[in-house]
Amino acid sequence: MFTGIIEAFGTIQQITREGSNVHFDLSAAIQSELKVDQSLAHDGVCLTVVSVSPEGYRVTAIDETLQKTNLRNWQVGKKVNLERCMPANGRFDGHIVQGHVDQVGKVSKIEDQNGSWLFEIDFEDSLGNVTVEKGSITINGTSLTCFNSRPGKFSVAIIPYTYEHTNFHELQVGDLVNLEFDIVGKYIQRMLKGYPTV
Repeated sequence: MFTGIIEAFGTIQQITREGSNVHFDLSAAIQSELKVDQSLAHDGVCLTVVSVSPEGYRVTAIDETLQKTNLRNWQVGKKVNLERCMPANGRFDGHIVQGHVDQVGKVSKIEDQNGSWLFEIDFEDSLGNVTVEKGSITINGTSLTCFNSRPGKFSVAIIPYTYEHTNFHELQVGDLVNLEFDIVGKYIQRMLKGYPTV
């Protein structure tokens, strides 16, 4: 389990395809503290560390992950938001984040508001995911509060600290971002709508 509080950047050093899988080799300030089999959120996607070396570490994404997240667009040199799992005795500074991306969204607007930034995100609402005003949302692994919430669209405000210490400062209009919707909202949505018929 994660909280959506980003602790470091990872930088993609190499991308290797092997069958339908893709291996990502990254370097990060926390790489010396990582170990094999550890779960690590990358832009909100929970991936398992499969190897560690003095130069960095490696994670592997299967085809299912590539199809449902923005990992398919990653390139060498990209900065990735990193968060290790929350320790059992840790503080809950964000909200409950599983590291299971529900779908991708698209940045439709970025507005500099002279001290903060407004980001507007569009998403395909036919998949059944919803936001609520002042509810929690995870964008690229970052715990945020949404507003201007409406079908298929919401906004978030980014303070300078978050802008600098996450990859929000690299986002541009049209970029795809990983979205994990609030877990409580997802359960309520499922109870109200039931399971889709096959």
